[in-house]
Amino acid sequence: MFNSDRRSLLLSRWTEVGLFVVIALVLIGYVVYPSLRLVVEGADLDSFAKLFSSWASANVRALGNSIWISVASVAGAGLVGITLAYIFFRFSFPLKKTLASLAALPIALPPLVGVLAFLFLYGESGILPRAVQHLFGLESVPFAFSGLWAVWLVHVYSMYVFFYFFCGAAFKNLDRSLLDASYDLGASHARTFRQIIFPQLRPAVISASLLVFMISMASFTAPLLFAGSKNFLTLQIYNYKTNGELGLSASVSLLLTCICLVFLVLIEWKNSRKHSQTASKGSSPPAVPIHKGPARYLALFIGIVSVVILLFPILTIILISFVQEGSWTYQILPQQFTFDNYISLLLQPEVAEPILNSLKMATIATAGNLLFGVTAAVLIVKGQLPGRGILRAIAILPFAIPGTVIAINLIVTFNQPSPLSMGQILVGSFWMLPLAYFIRHIPLIFRATLAALESFDDRYLEASSDLGAGRLFAFRKVVLPTIGPGIAAGSLLTFITALGEFVSSIMLYVFDNRPISVEILSQLRIYNFGAAAAYSVFLMVLIALTTLIVRHLGVDSRSGTAAF
Repeated sequence: MFNSDRRSLLLSRWTEVGLFVVIALVLIGYVVYPSLRLVVEGADLDSFAKLFSSWASANVRALGNSIWISVASVAGAGLVGITLAYIFFRFSFPLKKTLASLAALPIALPPLVGVLAFLFLYGESGILPRAVQHLFGLESVPFAFSGLWAVWLVHVYSMYVFFYFFCGAAFKNLDRSLLDASYDLGASHARTFRQIIFPQLRPAVISASLLVFMISMASFTAPLLFAGSKNFLTLQIYNYKTNGELGLSASVSLLLTCICLVFLVLIEWKNSRKHSQTASKGSSPPAVPIHKGPARYLALFIGIVSVVILLFPILTIILISFVQEGSWTYQILPQQFTFDNYISLLLQPEVAEPILNSLKMATIATAGNLLFGVTAAVLIVKGQLPGRGILRAIAILPFAIPGTVIAINLIVTFNQPSPLSMGQILVGSFWMLPLAYFIRHIPLIFRATLAALESFDDRYLEASSDLGAGRLFAFRKVVLPTIGPGIAAGSLLTFITALGEFVSSIMLYVFDNRPISVEILSQLRIYNFGAAAAYSVFLMVLIALTTLIVRHLGVDSRSGTAAF
C-alpha cells in the first residue's frame, strides 16, 4: 500500500510510477546494461589467462604499480593534508588566510592541466631541472620527474586537498574543553594530538583515505604523461583498446571496476554510519597566535615557501601560454612572447573549434544531468515506491567506474545498432562524448539535490497544501527556491568538469568533435607549448569563474569535487 499522506504533498501516485519507470530505464540502459556487457566481454577465461599468464606479465606489474601508487598517494596526501589542516586550525601567523585559501587551489586544476604544469616545470626539459643544470654547469639535468615517483608527486599535489577538507571540517568540531583539560594535566602538544585530537579525526581520515585510494586507482592522466614504460591498469585498458584488443581491454576494465566498486561500498557504508559526537562543554579552541620571536619568522618562511610551491605550477602554465610557437627549445626560460595564442583562440575558427565542441558537449551533458539528477532525487527522497534504494545505489555507481572503463563500456555496447541508440551505431559519432560525460557525472547533480532535499522541512509543503496549493505550484514556489542553490552549484560543477574531461574523451573522440583536453595533448605532442598552455589557461579561468559563482550561491563547492 502507498503512504498517500506524504506522497500527496509533492507526487501523485501515477506521477511517481511514471518517474520511477523513466529513471529506472535510464539507469538500467546506460549504467547497468553497459556494465553487464563489460562483464560478458571481460569475464572470458581465455582473456583472464592472458592477463595473468605469469607473475612477470605486464598486467600483473600494472596491478602492482596501481596498488603501490594508490597506497603511497594515500600516505603522502594524508601527511600533507592533515599537517596543513592542523597548522591552520591550531596557529595564527602571517599570511594564514591567504595560505588557507591557496591550500585548496589544486582541486580547481583539471587533471590534464595539473599534469601539464608539472611537465613544464619539473620534466626532463622543464624549467627547474635546466635551471639547476645551468647554475652548476652540469652536462645533463640533475633530476627530472618521471616514472612512479613523478606520478606519486602529482597525486600528492592534487589529492592532499581531500584530507585537508575532511580534517579541516573535523578540527572545527573539536571540543575545546578536552584540549584545555589535556594541557592542564601537563600533556604536551604532541601527546594531546596523539591521544585527544587524532582519535576524533579518525572518521575523516578513513573517509579521505578511501576516496584518495579509489581516485588514485582510476588515475590515467599522470601515468600517461609521466609513467614512461611503467604499467598501470588504466594505461593497459587504453593500450589494449588502441591496439584493437577489446576483449583484453574489457578484462582489465572489469578488474579495475571491481576494485573501485569495493572502495565505493566502503565509502558509502562509512558515510551512512552515525558517529557518536562527544558532548561539548565549550566552543572550538582558538588559534594560538605567533606574534614575535624566531617562531614568527619561521612561520613566515614556511608561508612564503608554501605559496611558491602551490602557485609555481599555475604561474608556469600562464607564462608558457604567451610563448611564441617554436621559440622555446633548449633555453631555460622562453625568450619570445606573444598574444597570438590567445588571439587565435578567439579569432581563428579551426583553433576555437575544440572550445566550441567542449562547450556544446558539456552543455548537452549538463542539461541531461540536471533533468535526470533533480527528477531522480525528488523521486527517491519524496517518493514512496519500493525499490528507490536500489535506484539510489545505481545512480551513485558511476562514481566507482573509472573514465577509461566507462569508455570501454560504451564501445562494447554501442558498436552496433540497439534500441538504446535509436538504431544507430554511436561509436565514432558526435554523441559518444556527451553520453560519456552524462554517465560519468550522474552522481554530481543527483547527490547535490539529494542532500538539499533530505534537509528540506516537509512542514512547508504541508502548509502550502493547507493553503490550497497544487503539487506543481508547491514544487516551483516552495521546494525549488530552497534547493535551488544546491542544484545550481551541482550543475555548474558538472558543466566545468565535463568541459575539462580528458580520460573518456581520449578514448572516444573523433576529429570533428575533439574537445579542449584532447587538443591540449595534440598541441603538446607537436611541441606547440604556447597553444597547449593557452587552452589550459582558458579552462582555469572558467573554473575560477565557476567557483566564484558557486560561492556566491552560498554552497560549498567542495561537496562536488569528490565525484571525479
